[in-house]
This record gives sequence, C-alpha cells and structure tokens, in this order.
Amino acid sequence: IRKLGTASNVLKVGTAEIAYATAMKRDAATTVSATMAISRISGISVFATGGIGGVHRDIDWDVSQDIIELSRTRMIVVSAGVKSILDVPKTLEFLETFGVTIVGYRTDSFPLFHCSKSPYKINLTISTPEEAAQILKEKERLGIEGGVLVANPIPEEDSMDFDELRTLIESALKSAETNGISGKALTPYLLGRLAELSSGKTLDANISLLINNAALGGRIAASLGAEQ
Repeated sequence: IRKLGTASNVLKVGTAEIAYATAMKRDAATTVSATMAISRISGISVFATGGIGGVHRDIDWDVSQDIIELSRTRMIVVSAGVKSILDVPKTLEFLETFGVTIVGYRTDSFPLFHCSKSPYKINLTISTPEEAAQILKEKERLGIEGGVLVANPIPEEDSMDFDELRTLIESALKSAETNGISGKALTPYLLGRLAELSSGKTLDANISLLINNAALGGRIAASLGAEQ
C-alpha cells in the first residue's frame, strides 16, 4: 500500500487493463471490477470496498466496468452504496438491467457513500451476515451468475447531511469541468476536491465507512467459511 501511495506512474486498472499491467510489469491500483476479477481467480467470495463505480453525472456513456463485473462474477461485494458523486438513479437502473442483486443491510434506503440515507429505496433487505451468505449460496445452487451487492450504510454518527453533500458535489463537478478533468482521473479528483471543500469531513466519513464495511465483510466471510 505504501508503494502504491508513493510510487509514480501507478496505473488505475479495471478488469480490461489487468492483463496489460501484468504483461508490462507495471504497478497498478485496482478498481472494484479488477478486484472482483482477481478475487474470482483466487477463489475469494467476499470483499469490501468503500463504494462501487457507476454512471457519472451529465456525461453520456461514462459507465464504470464495476457494473459489468458485478453482473457476471458470483461473489459478495460489501459497499456503502455507490460513490455519491455519481448519477445514482441511472446507476441503479444499470445495476437492475444487468441483473445485479442489491440488498440493504438493515436498511431500505440506498446509502450514498458519505450519507447513510438517500431518497432511493432498496426493495430487498437483510438483517444478518448469515443471510447475505445464504443468498450467495443459493445463487450458486441455482446456477445464477452475477454478484450480490450488500449496501451497508455508514454509521449514523459519521454520516454527512444529504443536502450539504449535494451542494459540495455540485461545486466539485464545476471545478472538474473548469479544469478539464475527465475519464479515470475524474473520480479521484472529485473525491479530493470534496475533502478540501468539506475541510476533511468527507475523508473522515470515508475512513469510517471503510472500517464498517470491512467488519461486515469479515462476518459474512466467516459465515460462508463456517458452512463449507
């Protein structure tokens, strides 16, 4: 991790770029899609992340590889929803279209990364790690491909206000447009800008949700392991 954080010319790779990075012997940081692909190859069934990628706002056809990989790789991904900088309604529509199972962990409100609640509802909910594990086992038993996205809200005490965050995001998006930021550079730029605009509040929230997701992912993995 230290090397990736300090080295120069580190690639950001999705599933499509993994082979290039290994063939060229390049240092690379993996997106959710690449992490899923590598996990599948390694026999790992559960992993936790901050938030998945999706459809960017006001940009035609900028759709993350994360959605495609979730649609074809049978595993559990624990996340605090999707990154709040994205077009959430379009992202949810894409996830539904590609047959991704979305379950809310003790919530029926789709979390937005830094926010525990949003106006977007989740139809399927679970209340225990064991239930998440059972859903994955059933997909395997029935021969149904595709992942299970477990939407795990950030702890309420660390959640940001939805309206406050929306205002910050609009400002960050305008800054990105002014500076000509797009493509793979857009997400890290926006997250960095949000940290600046919020005086570090989004970064603190990010740390909290990562710890929370890792804890739930560990409990789900333990449940899967105990039943094998």
